Amino acid sequence: MIIALAGRRIDAADSKQPRFPLANVVLVRERVRAMLKEQGATAVVCAAACGADLIALEEGGSLKLRRRVVLPFERGRFRETSVIDRPGDWGPIYDQILNQVEDAKDLVVLANMPEEEVYLAANLGILDEADALAKQSGDRVKAALVWNGESRGERDITEEFGNEARRRGWPVVEVSTLNR
Repeated sequence: MIIALAGRRIDAADSKQPRFPLANVVLVRERVRAMLKEQGATAVVCAAACGADLIALEEGGSLKLRRRVVLPFERGRFRETSVIDRPGDWGPIYDQILNQVEDAKDLVVLANMPEEEVYLAANLGILDEADALAKQSGDRVKAALVWNGESRGERDITEEFGNEARRRGWPVVEVSTLNR
């Protein structure tokens, strides 16, 4: 099973509403690992932001799964804007995983995206790459949302990812980032 994954980043230090508290990393890591095993995952396709993405990529690596990373723009800029801007020591994890994925020729960097649409385009890139891997391997695809289960409102990137996966007729599993 190819798992196309999207989810919440770690909450900002001044976050008023918990979506993925740093204190829940160990819990979410256990849940993501269990989900990958239960789904019979052979590959994980996602971005590499702090939180859900990097946890899934770490766990996928420890389970010897293929990992394909789709970034909306070059890796240094992504590191600054989506990895090290939140609590936790995510930078070294990101660097190590991206080096491994790049060495395996499984790093996809999208180019020439309109700035306001870049993360939605990355969603489509993740889903398209998962679909391509499935066609190549003969596996099926399932989408996974690692989130708090509630939309942030209009333009919620994680919610949009799940909606697009459902439009494609893919099953969607959810992993909670909260203590429930």
